[in-house]
Amino acid sequence: MTAHRPAAPDEERFTAETGRFRRELLAHCYRMVGSAHDAEDLVQETYLRAWRAYAGFEGRASTRSWLHRIATNVCLTALARRPVRVLPSGLAGPDTPDEVAWLEPLPDTWVTPPADDPAAVVVERESLRLALVAGLQHLPARQRAILLLRDVLAFSATETAEFLDTTTAAVKSGLQRARARLGEREPTSGDLLAPTDPRARALLDGYIAAFERSDARLLEEVLRADATLEATPFRDWTSGRARCLHALEVYVLGTAGDWRMLPTTANGQPAAVVYHRDAGGVLRADGVVVLAATATGVSRVVKFHEPALAAAFGFPDVLER
Repeated sequence: MTAHRPAAPDEERFTAETGRFRRELLAHCYRMVGSAHDAEDLVQETYLRAWRAYAGFEGRASTRSWLHRIATNVCLTALARRPVRVLPSGLAGPDTPDEVAWLEPLPDTWVTPPADDPAAVVVERESLRLALVAGLQHLPARQRAILLLRDVLAFSATETAEFLDTTTAAVKSGLQRARARLGEREPTSGDLLAPTDPRARALLDGYIAAFERSDARLLEEVLRADATLEATPFRDWTSGRARCLHALEVYVLGTAGDWRMLPTTANGQPAAVVYHRDAGGVLRADGVVVLAATATGVSRVVKFHEPALAAAFGFPDVLER
């Protein structure tokens, strides 16, 4: 007699049932850990665990909730052994570590829902804005998970409690604390323009032109009076248009032709991949800049000095011209 063996999971069925949630899972993992590349790895781990458990899944929950339960716990495990990712403006007080893990930008193309669902696109953009993601990183990991599961992904308190193996009372308490703490840290971002708004594109074009022409006057027209400027991996940051302009003129702008910028979008905001001309005259990738665009100008500029980001955004390492 041949021993009975459980049927092997159907790979095609697994892919069909789970594949459509990849973008949403990637966005969730990014909000949890603040790193696009770490989020990719965590989504891979989520699918690996899901595949191993698929034969016993049996549809006891929706595929979406099942995958998010796995992804959330994968992230919580990873966060237990990783430092918090921050922006320079998030460093404060005597407990600032000697070594800092920096927040990373997220290319919109990695997570943007299909264009035939405008409401989903708006929600996704707003929940991925840099200020919000940066604020989330300062929450305890489980509070962060609770807030994202409840307020962003709209899972019920009961579902969230099941995901985290806790009680609904603990979820409600954790959500209240997370909202209060996030409210203290996250600046209001409700007035930010979508990157598709012509006003946002005009501000981005103005910022790009200012750098490519080395024209501080153009920058003055783009930045708001209360604008802030920060850049990783530098700990200092600048607030106020006059101070921002001084710092850029003295240390950054250089001469016309030193910089090239190619427009893109990141974190639901207008952005650009940045190139700088080296001593040999070659324009090499220098990083990504993300703007907080409002109806009255750019309120915040965050520059990520990481040449490898160009490839992540689908751009070359070197420009031919």
